Amino acid sequence: MTDLSVMAPQAEVKGRSLWADARRRFVRNKAAFTGLIVFAIIAFACFGAPYLGLRDPGEVNWDMIGAAPDLAQGYLFGTDQNGRDLFVRTLYGGQVSLTVGFVATFVSLVIGTLWGATAGYLGGRTDNVMMRIVDILYSMPFIFFVILLTVILGKSIILMYLAIGAVSWLDMARIVRGQTVSIRRKEFIEAAHASGVSTWRIITRHIIPNCLGPVVVYMTLTVPAVILTESFISYLGMGTQEPDASWGMIISEGVNAMEIAPWGVLGPSAVMVVTLLALNFVGDGLRDALDPKDR
Repeated sequence: MTDLSVMAPQAEVKGRSLWADARRRFVRNKAAFTGLIVFAIIAFACFGAPYLGLRDPGEVNWDMIGAAPDLAQGYLFGTDQNGRDLFVRTLYGGQVSLTVGFVATFVSLVIGTLWGATAGYLGGRTDNVMMRIVDILYSMPFIFFVILLTVILGKSIILMYLAIGAVSWLDMARIVRGQTVSIRRKEFIEAAHASGVSTWRIITRHIIPNCLGPVVVYMTLTVPAVILTESFISYLGMGTQEPDASWGMIISEGVNAMEIAPWGVLGPSAVMVVTLLALNFVGDGLRDALDPKDR
């Protein structure tokens, strides 16, 4: 009979955490990883523009007003109707647009995720009251509410980030609430509750991590929506102000002169479209990587 006490100890098998497994699967997704690289390059170019030795975004060339792209003189996207380098303005405008998109989305993520997870887990009267509040806010015109908050808080760009994020969390709350209702009766949730784990800890450590897949995907849709919202507000003169610029503001200026200078729209629009497309690929990859059912 074999003596188990003298058998060589078996090598310990280390399990991968959710995040390590998600990172591995995300890197293996070529479309998502390529999208991440493309987005990183664009973001680096935008936020690193002040250190790339480019022209000043407000520099006016009186001899190149509304000029077409000219590689010989370094005008990749041409100039606007004020003689300013459109390529440089697009990079600097990306700083504002990307910051608005991610800061406002983060604000909506925090509010919407906590609201939806709390309502879905507690259920009953608490759920009814919290979701009726969401329905009431949903009935208000979104843009009007953002403009109202912008007027109340002022024209500060930071406050505009918070204003947009404060009213864009409603869809996030509904998505998380629906996911929470579907998993709150799962065995691991009931086991945590029976073990005496607090409600807050169950929501933050068990409910929310299992809702990350749909939340991350919706975030990739919220970022471009927020960028477009900021563009509309800036077009009304209540958002980004000269001499600063955002992608939406630059495109809006280009539309006004599109018949005589179409490059004023094409270059900035191309950068914006590529950025949003890359974000969509990243979102799809994160959705697949974070889905617990695929582990």
